[in-house]
Amino acid sequence: MLKNTQEIYGYKLAASDGDIGHVQDFYFDDTSWAVRYLVADTGSWLTGRLVLLAPHALGRLDGGEKLLVVNLTRKKIEDSPSIETHRPVSRQHEADYYRYYGQMPYWEAGGMTGVAGSPALSPPSTPESRGHHGHNQRDDLHLRSTKAIAGYQIAATDGALGAVSGFKFDEKSWIIRDLVVETGHWFAGKAVLISTDRITRISYEESTVFVNLTKADIQRTAENEVAKIHGRKH
Repeated sequence: MLKNTQEIYGYKLAASDGDIGHVQDFYFDDTSWAVRYLVADTGSWLTGRLVLLAPHALGRLDGGEKLLVVNLTRKKIEDSPSIETHRPVSRQHEADYYRYYGQMPYWEAGGMTGVAGSPALSPPSTPESRGHHGHNQRDDLHLRSTKAIAGYQIAATDGALGAVSGFKFDEKSWIIRDLVVETGHWFAGKAVLISTDRITRISYEESTVFVNLTKADIQRTAENEVAKIHGRKH
């Protein structure tokens, strides 16, 4: 079943021995569209610390109770390092985090998702270590925040389609299948789903997602209020 990240924000997180906070954000890989980490806001429990939880640590998702089960203890999470959000995560610190949880990193295991944990804070960057746009060259630039991408414009081959409002992911595989797009006035304010297969690139400098579709492509398939576009990249 597909779930919308926008609907999961704020869900309560329950560890094996008590509550640990709520869902704050998600980090996804913009090449594979796999959700790599859930960002947990620990609230008053850990004085507002943010920690990362990988999909393999997550259990039952209860929409009625607005609850997500985490298969870890509070102590294990408490001892994990906190993070900075809305910036790339260092690959070195991802490796540190997998060592903390005693798991093989997803890039070595060949899997689509990672295992539970969180990376350490990135060290201060130096002029020599900074790459384009001020990022550290060791940052994993393919890890992106869903909240940061929300609001990005969608550019069709013949003009603007609207703006990203959410991400539909498979709750078993934690792969993002579709972007939820608010079309605005040009399409009577309807929301449409655009398959990630149709995305050609994301420009972070322009805050724009480019798709290999025309406006007519979407209109022709809009039999319902939500239209879904499937297909492969050309």
